[in-house]
Amino acid sequence: MSGFVEKPQPVQVPGLVHLHTGKVRDLYRNEAGDLVMVASDRISAYDWVLPTEIPDKGRVLTRLSLWWFDRLKDLVPHHVLSTELPEGAPASWEGRTLVCRSLRMVPVECVARGYLTGSGLAEYEQSRTVCGLALPEGLADGSELPAPIFTPATKAAVGDHDENVSYEEVARQVGAETAALLRRTTIDVYARARDIARDRGIILADTKFEFGFDGDTLVLADEVLTPDSSRFWPADAWEPGHPQPSYDKQFVRDWLTSPASGWDRRSEEPPPALPEEVVAATRAKYLEAYELLTGTAWS
Repeated sequence: MSGFVEKPQPVQVPGLVHLHTGKVRDLYRNEAGDLVMVASDRISAYDWVLPTEIPDKGRVLTRLSLWWFDRLKDLVPHHVLSTELPEGAPASWEGRTLVCRSLRMVPVECVARGYLTGSGLAEYEQSRTVCGLALPEGLADGSELPAPIFTPATKAAVGDHDENVSYEEVARQVGAETAALLRRTTIDVYARARDIARDRGIILADTKFEFGFDGDTLVLADEVLTPDSSRFWPADAWEPGHPQPSYDKQFVRDWLTSPASGWDRRSEEPPPALPEEVVAATRAKYLEAYELLTGTAWS
């Protein structure tokens, strides 16, 4: 069992039709047919959306995504039309709302990996491959790969796990031409972001993108290069051979699997609320990632 511990009720706004409540974002359509994305402060772990929110998290994700979209727009256009609040929207939506083009979304999570960790490491330890791509012997947890690789995954519903798939499976689903475009664009965007992050003392280990089509044009959508969609590591602490410290929700995962939480992730019981110190430490990591990447103080 998994999903929402407490599923929120959508906010009703005149002129907006609620479409979907995701792990973090609520999606609406306005009268012009555009999508309105609202990033909440919800946080998920182990396929559960937890009952405790992380203050400012949705604003961090929104502001950081906008910062990255601006630095990537010469490589691929993005879906953002406006950051203005829709008329009648609550003040709490300020700073967390994007009005976006409605796209024909590609049903694939486009993952780029430059370092070996996570599910890629698990597969590598079994077969010396990641998503069927052969890798050299001798790599360890945290090792840099010889070159970035495209390792797509299926999109999962809330409470389900994304599953890695082969490039051939993507080509079968979306066609060879689109698969090649997705792979090329994913690697190009990852390489640009990796170099920008590296200049700021951060390793971009891996990240996932979502794309859609506006007519025949591929467009970068959803969030981009945030601590929710990426693994960011401090470069000065990087040491292959073990898990790396990271700018993300690791404090949440660690507490949930510790005796202090009293929760068994293998049970069907939902996870408990987070203690204040875990919330504060997680919020601090999100803000630190934002400040290091953008070079501006959070306000």
